[in-house]
Amino acid sequence: MAAQEVRLCGLLLQEHFGEVVEKIGIHLLRSGALNLRAVVQETNTSLDLVKKSLCVLVQHGMCTFERSRRGVVEYRASCERVLRILRYPRYIYTAKSLYGDTGELIVEEILQRGQMTMSSAVKTVADRLTHNMEDGQSMDYAEVINSFTKLVETHFLQRCPPVVDQGTAATAEPSSAGGPDSPAPTVTKSAQPENHPDCYKVPQIHLTGRGKRSRSSEDGEGDQRAAKRAKVDNTEHGDEGIYWRVNFERFHLHFRDQVIISAVASKLDQTSSEIVRTMLRMSEVTTPPNAAYTQPLSANEIFRSLPPGYSIARPILDQYLTLLVDDPMEFVGKSGDSGGGMYVVNLHRALANLAKATLESVVQERFGSRSARIFRLLLRKRHLEQKQVEDFAMIPAKEAKDMLYTLLSENLVQLQEIPKTPDHAPSRTFYLYTVNQLSTARLLLQNCYKTVGNLIERRLFETRENKRHLEKSQRIEAILASLQASGADQAQLQEVEEMITAPERQQLETLRHHINKLDSSENQVDETIFLLEAYTSSTTKASH
Repeated sequence: MAAQEVRLCGLLLQEHFGEVVEKIGIHLLRSGALNLRAVVQETNTSLDLVKKSLCVLVQHGMCTFERSRRGVVEYRASCERVLRILRYPRYIYTAKSLYGDTGELIVEEILQRGQMTMSSAVKTVADRLTHNMEDGQSMDYAEVINSFTKLVETHFLQRCPPVVDQGTAATAEPSSAGGPDSPAPTVTKSAQPENHPDCYKVPQIHLTGRGKRSRSSEDGEGDQRAAKRAKVDNTEHGDEGIYWRVNFERFHLHFRDQVIISAVASKLDQTSSEIVRTMLRMSEVTTPPNAAYTQPLSANEIFRSLPPGYSIARPILDQYLTLLVDDPMEFVGKSGDSGGGMYVVNLHRALANLAKATLESVVQERFGSRSARIFRLLLRKRHLEQKQVEDFAMIPAKEAKDMLYTLLSENLVQLQEIPKTPDHAPSRTFYLYTVNQLSTARLLLQNCYKTVGNLIERRLFETRENKRHLEKSQRIEAILASLQASGADQAQLQEVEEMITAPERQQLETLRHHINKLDSSENQVDETIFLLEAYTSSTTKASH
């Protein structure tokens, strides 16, 4: 495991769960599978804190456990799962764009708590939506249940796999630290939840009514009261013991499809992207998640499935499909002639070409257009001698040599030696420059992890440096909210607002601007991370 990944995992765990969980999580990532006693001894942490930390990690799916050959339960942290924290805002935004505010809050609540029962999620989301409505209005539980069901039907939510009872394995987990509502942790034996027959089966729950508005004006008191009510609420709803979690792989398939559609739209036009979107939507159910291309679709089927807004004639559709097949990016391929022609979306080839475009863009931004020309030339020609690079790229020898050596020192270009004789004499050896796209993508991926880590550290530093101003601003906002709720006049509100001086207000605005830029940068880098991860994963699976 690379050092940059572990560093980023540590920052994410510390920010979301605190220093103790970070300490335990990082130690498990570096050490591999460990039993409870080993974790306590090696981290020099109390048994109670270690149990609570493991409960948090298991609850959020970031740590798995199973019984070893010696009969001892061992815990193993998942770096990949911890890094998914970085993508939480994107998951929530996608749920909002597909299923509105209700879908957004359902996904947000489950991400915050790791796993929840359907009844608990429905009541919590309904209460939150009711709290934001005007007085006299409330959210019906049935509407939230409907949105939850849609998320399950489209596989964005899935049941947590049941814990396998291996002798005393079920009782060997750390003692529950999350109260009676904490579910049993998931087990590593069924790594694929889809193996469970009821993975996407929605239970019949007995829940009627509407969301309730918090009576307390103070948010802190309201939260405490809600927590106490949750502990004493023992009403059965018919879904006890059935916990749900977010299906990240399904979200990733949606992200992959959106990346391909956006690339087609920018490369060709909106109609072409709509044709590709239709093909992806039609083959969504029939195509396995790791397939290199979608199931073949006939031109007749595509024509019938186009959205009503795109009423293009059949000959025009054939022209568009031919254009997509002939395009150098190879997003769409032709697999036969029956039914007016059979077409597939080349998922692996599309990801490879998008990753290649990303690598070329990085080289151009860092080293200039001439270096990017050499890089593209090596990607296309595979192997070239230095003199051939100079001739094909039409760059003077001295400049070409400097650029090649710079790219070589950054590991973006490799040098391959092909000796004519067994003694490897330099005068009788060919020196060929080449680019290994997969290894270069992995290198860039590590750089992206480092960049996100730096962005998070900078954001935490900015927040620490301005902690006093932020706390003062929050206190004044709380006072203003309290006065507005009690019906204070404008003069009183103005007086409270003037407690923040003009220089302090300016400093707060500057801080918010910097924080927003850092957050936006994190999301943009994560888009690159997703594309490179999808490409490396697709290439690795295709080679097996």
